[in-house]
Amino acid sequence: MKIIIEELPNGAEDEIILRTSRADERLLRLINSIRLRTEKLTGYSGDSITALDPDNIFYFEAVDNKVFAYCEKDVFEVKLKLYELEERFCEDDFFRASKSVILSIPKIERITPTISGRFEALLINGEKVTISRQYVPVLKQKFGL
Repeated sequence: MKIIIEELPNGAEDEIILRTSRADERLLRLINSIRLRTEKLTGYSGDSITALDPDNIFYFEAVDNKVFAYCEKDVFEVKLKLYELEERFCEDDFFRASKSVILSIPKIERITPTISGRFEALLINGEKVTISRQYVPVLKQKFGL
């Protein structure tokens, strides 16, 4: 594979051109990952609206028919359903941890098994999130276990 990087003049729009004989699954995952890195979410907190970078989100949680994005110190409501966030972000650094939580893998500091087959994720901000028994195989696959 040959990779060419060209510096563009200031103000020019970034552009990626892929030339391939076959667009396989690996290439499609790479494209999706690039899109994820450039995509922002809209977060609502009180009267303010904030553009959220997915890299700063620790996890999403559905509570009382609302979905919240938890960052290191702040919590924002997002107007997307959990399944929509799963479709957008679970190809890459996020995975479904329970029926109500989607968790960011890079934000996990440590994972510990608990009683009844569940796991508990300690996040780098000190928060703990439970990973349901049914989603443990997905976690193991994401971690290559």
